Amino acid sequence: MPTRTLLLTGFEPFGGEPVNPSWTLAESLQGAVAEGWRVQAVCLPCTFSGAARVLRGALRRHSPAAVLCLGLAAGRGELGLERVAVNLVDARIPDNAGEQPIDQPVVPGGPAAHFARLPLRAMLAAARAAGAPTGLSLSAGSYVCNHVFYTLLHSLRRRPAVAAGFVHVPLAEAPPAGPDPSRPWVPLALQRAGLEAMLRVLMVGEGANDPMPGEGQLH
Repeated sequence: MPTRTLLLTGFEPFGGEPVNPSWTLAESLQGAVAEGWRVQAVCLPCTFSGAARVLRGALRRHSPAAVLCLGLAAGRGELGLERVAVNLVDARIPDNAGEQPIDQPVVPGGPAAHFARLPLRAMLAAARAAGAPTGLSLSAGSYVCNHVFYTLLHSLRRRPAVAAGFVHVPLAEAPPAGPDPSRPWVPLALQRAGLEAMLRVLMVGEGANDPMPGEGQLH
């Protein structure tokens, strides 16, 4: 039986998008098992207060050994491994509860920033080897995604053994009106291939490109 939990989160739709591929991806891997690990997927509301509350509750409930949070970045054309979470909220649009905080800290009195606790280079190489366009990113923005990223790392500051970080994902479908450089997209199957490769790094280490038991993927 699996003995360790990998918490994988995504968001509900926001900003007028009908679906959020971050949750589509996370939900598709709910219950996946490999090498003594089990994926537990949790959907976060796209609200500053709600997302932090649900995330902290999931950390308490599941006591994960690793956490990867996913969020949508509609203007990006690749999976983005985020390196830094900043203690700043500066919402460009209201969240799903209508709140739009400006120039506020995520955690009053907290450090200016936290760094991802993931093997980023290994995950980058694994996702690219799986054929998914993937890059490293220095900014998770200042909206709910960064809020969750910072909350995650701050909540785990006394649990240094827990791997934790954030990945932005692009849109998964072409714009209905045709190609739009401001709205690049990557097919969901390719995004999932890259995400699975990243998760294998967390679950089984540097042998991320080795086939998993069974069909060579999380199952």
